[in-house]
Amino acid sequence: MTRAISALLMGLFYVLAGINHFRDPDFYLPMMPDYLPAHFLLVQLSGVAEIALGLGVWIKPLRRWAAWGVIALLIAVFPANLHVALHDIPLGDNPEGLGVFNWVRLPLQAVLIAWAWWHTRPDPEQTGS
Repeated sequence: MTRAISALLMGLFYVLAGINHFRDPDFYLPMMPDYLPAHFLLVQLSGVAEIALGLGVWIKPLRRWAAWGVIALLIAVFPANLHVALHDIPLGDNPEGLGVFNWVRLPLQAVLIAWAWWHTRPDPEQTGS
């Protein structure tokens, strides 16, 4: 039951985050490092990935694979989060960057990866362990 609730919440988190990439792409564009091409397309692709993986987490036969996809996505977007921290990039309507809070939020990636990783593990209720 705990795992099902966790999957529901995790899927909802990623579906809503992915939708936000389309609702407010200008929020994400400043995060993109200069060395990456096609910033708008990458924002859209990451939104599609978040929506698809969030939905995948809700589908029990796909959950483990979707969770691995979430981990891969979090690793892929980490350079953008690091870019925000290194350059104190203002996001949204903020006229300035968030300073130290940009650095504080970086370890959140590890928490999100751990959460997804938990869903890659066999469910003890199904294995009898």
